[in-house]
Amino acid sequence: MAAAARPTPHLQQHLEQSPEQRRAADIIRLLTLYRPLLDAFVIDFFTDGLWAQLPPAWQPALASATPVQLAGLLGGCGGPGAAWPLSLLAFAAATRALAFPRGCPGGSPRPPCQSSRLHPLLRRHVKPKKQHEIQRLGKLLQRLSQATGCERVVDIGAGQGHLSRFLAFGLGLSVTAVESDGRLVGLAERFDQELLGELGKTRGLGHKRPPLRPLTPRAPQHVAGRLDPAAPWEEFLLPPNPPGPGPAAQNPLGGPGGSEDGGQPCRGRRGLGGLLLHEAVDRPTAPRLPLGYPLSTSVAALPGHQLSYRAREAACHALEEYEGRLRGGSPHLRAHCYRAVLESLIRAADPAKRHLGLQPGRKAHALSFPQYAHLGLPLAGLDPAGVPLDSGAVGAMLEQQHKVVAFCTLGQLLAPAVETLILLDRLLYLREQGFHCALVPLFNPRFSPRNLVLVAARTPLATVLAGLDKDIEEWDSSKDEGLGEAESPRGEQSPHSPEHRPK
Repeated sequence: MAAAARPTPHLQQHLEQSPEQRRAADIIRLLTLYRPLLDAFVIDFFTDGLWAQLPPAWQPALASATPVQLAGLLGGCGGPGAAWPLSLLAFAAATRALAFPRGCPGGSPRPPCQSSRLHPLLRRHVKPKKQHEIQRLGKLLQRLSQATGCERVVDIGAGQGHLSRFLAFGLGLSVTAVESDGRLVGLAERFDQELLGELGKTRGLGHKRPPLRPLTPRAPQHVAGRLDPAAPWEEFLLPPNPPGPGPAAQNPLGGPGGSEDGGQPCRGRRGLGGLLLHEAVDRPTAPRLPLGYPLSTSVAALPGHQLSYRAREAACHALEEYEGRLRGGSPHLRAHCYRAVLESLIRAADPAKRHLGLQPGRKAHALSFPQYAHLGLPLAGLDPAGVPLDSGAVGAMLEQQHKVVAFCTLGQLLAPAVETLILLDRLLYLREQGFHCALVPLFNPRFSPRNLVLVAARTPLATVLAGLDKDIEEWDSSKDEGLGEAESPRGEQSPHSPEHRPK
């Protein structure tokens, strides 16, 4: 009987890896193959001849593709009349297979509306999209609290405190809300005071529908401060003052508040996530590692794991939103071509000026290109009168808008894989520190593109995540389509009122 062949060292190492490690390695191999595409800036489309750098077999198909066909390529559902090269189909299939599942949108395709399952006082000042997010995240945090016995929450980058208010008033948790922008801290405290003042006036409000959990008069504690990477762990976990309203506590985090001094006022800012993970797991004597990517030794050991700034920026793109713009033929799509043409004109006038970060206006797509250029060129220190805006060369570039959009679509295909790699790196880092971890597609990606939540605890997460989908389904704002203005809290417009109808 012949002996079974032993696996090669490379295969043996692959078999010993966890599924997350194998996925991270596969993503890195894919990104290595298409690194020029991943690292390219769309504004360099004309200056660097990006179209010519695409595989020759892809160029004719992409050049003749309609926006709807590009949307089909992006969404993996084909497109009417599209005949893609097999290598392009394989590329698109690989990006989708390696990206972490983002969940099925489900429910109504319309944006979330006012939620009757969220107390009216907690809906005040909160847009429906945010209601959708704080309900679902709050429900997950409530489950974590029950499973771990921990009732104290620190909300970093709390902004106006909408999530903190829901956790404190709505779920009865002890919450410390940390925000570097003192103006937002003051606004959050004002909203807390408004809610406390209304608690005695709103008994019975909202009980036309299923009974709501009564609110507790337990306001979050607000701290105007920022995270200091050099501060020891003990300073970050100072005990909060007794719950209740009052002025913002003195910053215990290593410096005065305010966005001018390097604070992170938003929970979603790049770099903040890595810092929070370090604060969660590092001992005071542990060596400080880079705060961004990679964090885990697993990913850092993989050849070719490096990600450029452009690649990391791509991870922030909203694939679902871009697919919707393609299907709807949105005029926003021309903004990519406008900016690429403007970059070409700037570089022709002054080669030293490159990637200046110009923002000619949020509604630039609604302008003609000469109007757009008259706004953008002065921002680059150039006089529009000295730049030929109506030349044949400019017209030829503007006629290639469809190619620019196709090139952007390829970048969008890679974005979820990059995001998955970064999230896997953070999950593996926490697992290396002894945490139980999971990545949960908590929000509807159609409304909240950054919908993957990294959950970590010292105890197993099976009981926390079991039945979570069914649990939060009861809170799904897509079921609250009939909430009219009369049932909305004072000072808040219903999405069905004239002010919210499509113009």
